[in-house]
Amino acid sequence: MDQPSGRSFMQVLCEKYSPENFPYRRGPGMGVHVPATPQGSPMKDRLNLPSVLVLNSCGITCAGDENEIAAFCAHVSELDLSDNKLEDWHEVDKIVSNVPHLEFLNLSSNPLSLSVLERRCAGSFAGVRKLVLNNSKASWETVHTILQELPDLEELFLCLNDYETVSCSPVCCQSLKLLHITDNNLQDWTEIRKLGIMFPSLDTLILANNNLTTIEESEDSLARLFPNLRSINLHKSGLHCWEDIDKLNSFPKLEEVKLLGIPLLQSYTTEERRKLLIARLPSIVKLNGSIVADGEREDSERFFIRYYMEFPEEEVPFRYHELVTKYGKLEPLAVVDLRPQSRVKVEVHFQDKVEEMSIRLDQTVAELKKHLKAVVHLSTSNMLLFYLDQEAPFGPEELKYSSRALYSYGIRDGDKIYVEPRMK
Repeated sequence: MDQPSGRSFMQVLCEKYSPENFPYRRGPGMGVHVPATPQGSPMKDRLNLPSVLVLNSCGITCAGDENEIAAFCAHVSELDLSDNKLEDWHEVDKIVSNVPHLEFLNLSSNPLSLSVLERRCAGSFAGVRKLVLNNSKASWETVHTILQELPDLEELFLCLNDYETVSCSPVCCQSLKLLHITDNNLQDWTEIRKLGIMFPSLDTLILANNNLTTIEESEDSLARLFPNLRSINLHKSGLHCWEDIDKLNSFPKLEEVKLLGIPLLQSYTTEERRKLLIARLPSIVKLNGSIVADGEREDSERFFIRYYMEFPEEEVPFRYHELVTKYGKLEPLAVVDLRPQSRVKVEVHFQDKVEEMSIRLDQTVAELKKHLKAVVHLSTSNMLLFYLDQEAPFGPEELKYSSRALYSYGIRDGDKIYVEPRMK
C-alpha cells in the first residue's frame, strides 16, 4: 500500500522536539523523557519528548514509521493533533495504537469524515478518557463506533460538526461525564433527549450556540433522562419563555446554569435577569459563572415577590406563591429620588424688602446676578451677594466667585440671599 503524501507524524515529531527546538530540561514536573538509543534509530538519542505532545497545525497526513512511534511515545499521555490533514482513520490508528498510555486525544479540524472508522481501528483508542472531535464533521456512526470501543471515555467534544439531529447509539455510554456539543444546529428538544438516553451518567452538558427553542418534556421524564446532570450551558440558545427555565428545576442534581444571550432575557435589565433567574432556580449555586451567595438569594427572592405583586393573578408564576409562603406578603419598596435638587426656594433680602424666589442651582453666581437685576435695580457690577445658611453659625458668606455654580454652596430651601450695593 502506498504511503500517503505529505508530512508524517514522526517527521514532525523529530523536527519539533530536536535539541535545537526543545532543549532537555531537568527538574521535577517537567515530564521530559529521553529513551536509550536502539539500533536503526540514529535520531532517538537526540529527542527530548514530554508526556504532552502538541503537534497542531503541522500539515500531518500520515503516521510514519510505527516502530519509531512505539519507541518514542511509550510514556506520552496527551496528544494534540488538531488542525492537521489527517483524513484516514487507519493513519490515526497507526499513531494511537503505538501510544499505550494515551488518555487525551485532540483530532479537531482534521478531514476525517472522508473515511470510515472501523471498530478494529477504534479499539486502539480504548484507554482514551478525553476525546476532541470538534470541526471534524464526524458522523454519528463514527461517534457510535468510538463509544463502543472506549469503555473509560469521560469527556467528549463534538462542537462545530453541523449536527441538526442526534442519532442514538445502540449501547449506552455509562462512563461519559462531560459532553461539549456547542455551535451545532440542534433546534428540537427531541434531539437533546437522545443525549440523556445515550449518556445516563452525564454530569456536564454544554449546549451553547445551538438553536434550541424550548424544552418539551415533562418534569418526571427530565429527571429520568438526566438523573446526574450537575451543570448545563444554554448560552445563546433560542429559549423564549419562563416555563423552560422552570423546567430546569426538574434535573435532580443541577447546581450550575449558564443562560446568557437568550431571547427570553433581552427585555430585562442586567439586575432583573440575574435576580429573576436566581429566584426561579432555588437549587442553583452558580449562575453564569458567578457563585450565588445566601444573601443574594434572599434579596433575589424578595425582589421576585415585589416584581410580580402587581401582576394579574393569571400571569403570576407558581414560584411567587411559594416565596410568599416563605417570606409573607411584602410591602412595596419606597421610591426614593436620589437625584440632586435642581431648584430651591430662598428669601432675597435687599434693603427693607424681602422677596421669596425660586432659583436654579445649576446656574453660576454671575447668572444669578443677572436674574436679580430686575428685582433690586442694581447693575451686576454694582451688586454684592451674600448667602446665609439657616444652620450656619458663622453668618453670611459672600458669593464672590462669578463662575462658581450655586449648588456648590449647598443652598437649600429656606436659606437667605442678601443683596447689597457695592461701596464706591
